[in-house]
Amino acid sequence: MNTVSSQDAAIAATGGASKEYLTFMLGDEQYGLAIIQVKEIRGYEPVTKIANAPDFIKGVINLRGDIVPIVDLRVKFNVSEATYNEFTIVIMLNVQDRIVGIVVDSVSDVINVTENEIHPPPEFGVAFDSRYLDGLASVDDGLVILVNIERLITSREIGIFDSMNQQNEGSV
Repeated sequence: MNTVSSQDAAIAATGGASKEYLTFMLGDEQYGLAIIQVKEIRGYEPVTKIANAPDFIKGVINLRGDIVPIVDLRVKFNVSEATYNEFTIVIMLNVQDRIVGIVVDSVSDVINVTENEIHPPPEFGVAFDSRYLDGLASVDDGLVILVNIERLITSREIGIFDSMNQQNEGSV
């Protein structure tokens, strides 16, 4: 007997399983992150700078007793710098069992994307590293760049965050 559940039928009809993404803006481009990794969205607040930290790490904040590194995606993506103001947003994410904040220009929407709507990222050669992208999603009349945060924030960088946290605890 070959039975198909209504959920399986719906998945097949819509072009595969769907995932929810939180979309945000950096410059003129729209990006998306798997919403399952998003802990909270906050306004930007001044950070404590850490000596010898990589350029993309703006500093750290104290979030309810946890020291949280703040990553500027504009620096990480080589997008022009922006002035931080009261409209600048920080998305708090779960990355490899750590909380990491990423600075973005604005948060747009939550979208559902099916597997069929995701196109592989183009290869740009050495000028642009597309390994941290899950692909490009066709949404309405445009494209959303889907970021794989686990590949973007590497284990080595998580190690940097952990050593920064230990240095901070040792100096308190």
